[in-house]
Amino acid sequence: MRSTNATLAATLAIAVAGAALAPTASAQPAMEKCYGVSLAGKNDCKAGAGTSCAGTSKVNYQGNAWKLVKAGTCTAIKTPKGNGSLTPKA
Repeated sequence: MRSTNATLAATLAIAVAGAALAPTASAQPAMEKCYGVSLAGKNDCKAGAGTSCAGTSKVNYQGNAWKLVKAGTCTAIKTPKGNGSLTPKA
């Protein structure tokens, strides 16, 4: 019985330690909306008039459709139509 209690205690200690190391929502990188970088049908949301949301952009690099990207990287993303933008492109 003593061995069983010791094993149970050790298992519980490992489980508690593992839970303390689990990633949290704050461990995820900050994200930002980047316009004009998504491929047709691959946008995260907002693709202009006549579209509902995610996956509805009609053309590659549509200026009013955005994709979530790691914060601080949007304007460095190069496409055949120019760099990404933090605001909708015409």
